[in-house]
Amino acid sequence: MSSHDLVIRNGTLVDGTGRPALVGDMAASDGIITDVGLVDGAGHREIDAEGHVVFPGFVDIHTHYDGQATWDDQLAPSSWHGVTTVVMGNCGVGFAPVSPDNRERLIQLMEGVEDIPGAALHEGLPWAWESYPEYLDFLDQVPRDIDLGSQIPHGALRLHVMGERGATQEPATPGDIATMAELARDAVEAGALGFTTSRTLNHRTSLGEYTPTLKAERDELVGIARGLGDAGKGVLQVVSDFIDMDHEFAILHAMAAESGRPISISIAQAFRRRDDWRTHLDRFAAATEAGVTMRGQVGARAVGLLLGMQATLSPFMTSDLYLELANLPLAERVAIMSRPDVKATIIDQSSIDRSAPLIGARLVDKYQSMYVLGDPPDYEPDPGDSVAATAERRGVDPAVLAYDLLLSDGGRAFLYMPTLNFADGNLDVVREQLLHPAAVPGLSDGGAHVGTICDVSFPTTLLQWWARDRPHGRIPIETIVAKQSRATAETVGLLDRGLLAPGHKADVNVMDFDNLRLYAPEMHYDLPAGGKRLLQRVDGYRHTFVAGTEIMADGEPTGATPGRLVRGATEPSPA
Repeated sequence: MSSHDLVIRNGTLVDGTGRPALVGDMAASDGIITDVGLVDGAGHREIDAEGHVVFPGFVDIHTHYDGQATWDDQLAPSSWHGVTTVVMGNCGVGFAPVSPDNRERLIQLMEGVEDIPGAALHEGLPWAWESYPEYLDFLDQVPRDIDLGSQIPHGALRLHVMGERGATQEPATPGDIATMAELARDAVEAGALGFTTSRTLNHRTSLGEYTPTLKAERDELVGIARGLGDAGKGVLQVVSDFIDMDHEFAILHAMAAESGRPISISIAQAFRRRDDWRTHLDRFAAATEAGVTMRGQVGARAVGLLLGMQATLSPFMTSDLYLELANLPLAERVAIMSRPDVKATIIDQSSIDRSAPLIGARLVDKYQSMYVLGDPPDYEPDPGDSVAATAERRGVDPAVLAYDLLLSDGGRAFLYMPTLNFADGNLDVVREQLLHPAAVPGLSDGGAHVGTICDVSFPTTLLQWWARDRPHGRIPIETIVAKQSRATAETVGLLDRGLLAPGHKADVNVMDFDNLRLYAPEMHYDLPAGGKRLLQRVDGYRHTFVAGTEIMADGEPTGATPGRLVRGATEPSPA
């Protein structure tokens, strides 16, 4: 008779602590890891993992599955990349609390900020809730492949309490703040993992309006954070431009210090202020050392836009003729755009509007920053291979070269445009960020930017590029796994996962590390209302388990749905 539900034998165990890997076994029963090392007794299911790496399921703390989680039982593509827990509701956008008259505003906000098609949200969202606890109750009923944690978003909260005044960034009154703080407290007491907000000019609605939370003042932010402090639970998450670095840091520090709740902030290197990120992380580290927990969420590579015939953005999106052709079937568009007269007209019409509200539209003529993505994708390209540099060598107009490149592969090719973390023309800065003591991996935006960015593969990039393939400056796989599993779990208070240790959730990956391969993103049209989204396949994850149940086998979903809504902070089971 079997002694365990699952036994994985002879694998190279990377346990999430950062300690050196060891060859051994692990066993699980009832969704919990029961033994690690040399396992006695048989398993109801046994896997021989010789030559494979066994490590905890990844915890991705920065996603936007707020809509998809209400209609889809697979939180793909995150679940394709070794992720077994996702946290959504980031950047102050989401769908609760909400009154019926604010539903359209929240869709416009999500569509504009996170590039999720409004038509898909209109068709897919059931709106079976108003309060945040009701939203959690609805999510709790939806079967899914991986675990899901949710945070209450400031944008929805502000609109719900302040209405039109909140939408137009008016200052909150003391009464507004007290009500928002009470609702935030109620949300975390019902199981929300925390509260999130956005303070960046880059976040606008699909109508070009700034996010409702952009100008929220210190009293409002600290007041809401105190609501979490009153509950004694929950985390804080912020994205900010840090235009006035000292002023902004003081506000974020006050949110954490006066509430007693940990805070994490999105951090990346900008082209114009190349070293600010280092100052931020150093300040976070000093604050944490002094007892105010502050972390920076950093990426695994550059934050890069994908430009193409199927993408939201194109170097030619300001051409009237290009826009006229945009809704034709792809093959027909390629055939028409291959005509010399059409090509000449589109290129001639493509003038860039620097005042455009869509940030991508202000960047799409930056040929010195565009690269052929390729397959497998090259996320650390040589600046000498940019479209501009290549065009100069060939003696052609870079716009002409970009046009021809985007028509290749039947119009399915992408140009890659790093916008953050690539100011130096390489990813050395990312390595420094990942290894900083105040930093945790984040910013994958799983479920969002479905026609513009495909950074959901960040966890795989950590393994393939940083732990295996980068020619120099690699990071040990033990460090990578500790960062993306345990450190991320700790950041949001989920202490029952992220380790291969007795008493922890049996969220486990078995990976053929030597044959791990990331493919180029592809556009699919499988969202509600036929909405499009970028998906990215990967080879090498042989088995992915959630609570001891296999959800992915050799890159294909098993159809199992052991994932659950995670309500609040968690602790390991008794060993």
